[in-house]
Amino acid sequence: MEEVNGPELNEEELFEHFKFVAGKGQEPLRVDKFLMNFIENATRNKIQQAAKEGNIWVNDSIVKSNYKVKAGDEVRVMFEHPPYEFLLTPEDIPLNIVYEDDVLLVVNKTPGMVVHPGHGNYSGTLINALLHHIDSLPLNSDERPGLVHRIDKDTSGLLVVAKTEAAMTHLAKQFHDKTSEREYVAIVWGNVEDESGTIEGHIARNPKNRLQMEVFPEGDQGKEAVTHYKVLERLGYVTVVSCKLETGRTHQIRVHMKYIGHTLFNDERYGGEKILKGTTFTKYKQFVDNAFKILPRQALHAKTLGFVHPVTGEFMRFDSEIPEDMANCIDKWRQYAKHSLEE
Repeated sequence: MEEVNGPELNEEELFEHFKFVAGKGQEPLRVDKFLMNFIENATRNKIQQAAKEGNIWVNDSIVKSNYKVKAGDEVRVMFEHPPYEFLLTPEDIPLNIVYEDDVLLVVNKTPGMVVHPGHGNYSGTLINALLHHIDSLPLNSDERPGLVHRIDKDTSGLLVVAKTEAAMTHLAKQFHDKTSEREYVAIVWGNVEDESGTIEGHIARNPKNRLQMEVFPEGDQGKEAVTHYKVLERLGYVTVVSCKLETGRTHQIRVHMKYIGHTLFNDERYGGEKILKGTTFTKYKQFVDNAFKILPRQALHAKTLGFVHPVTGEFMRFDSEIPEDMANCIDKWRQYAKHSLEE
């Protein structure tokens, strides 16, 4: 194994930031390339710099960036400082709070805001904003302050945040027991054939691209995932759908809709930023490009959220407006569909 020369720190003096075990089918691959597939927002340059400084370990030895990762290798990225997400700083960032009492609050997250700090996003997150608004927040099982559930950076919509340990436990149990209510609105590519349906299929990380999730229909991998969908509006080459979550897996709606052949409009990670349906006319291409500019993110909004209040026992339901960027995009497709019918 190619080891780095020079003074070494003891493992005890370092903090583990990332740890990955190479799967059984792993072909030999340079460790810098391997880590690029795993760590979101990491550049090859930064990874190579980390290797130069002796921060990349494989099977308890420091390696250079040209080390070839093989099946079964345990790859860790170690630094002298704790992960930044544990060094949380309150930041005065405006929040759209739709409800708040002594034990919880419901916030309507804007698109583009990261929910919690992580690699590449250590400030400007919802958690940084919440810590400025509230003195302290209870930690969940992943040590994320206040979070009962989360939504992706470029998804907008409603989130409930616990302000006490008891509220955290109570709300987390509702999400686990599938008694909470979560409805999303999405724009998807193609004309969804059935008026409504249910998508089932376990979800796990895509072994070839760790930044994507994938459906495993046989259920031998990943976690159970169930999405109920309903068509709201048909607009020719795209459809507006409502999706109700029974489970809450990472990227669940994005992956499930792609699985049935209807990738979310402008969902770059899953190929929705390409023109997946429609004509070959240049005019149409220009129209879609303009729609992408109006909505420069995946077309997904967490519209409705319902749960039992941890103290009063009352069932609370919150509803939110479709954000402007998504509403404008739907309107643009409406005009296009109408115009197409008139021709």
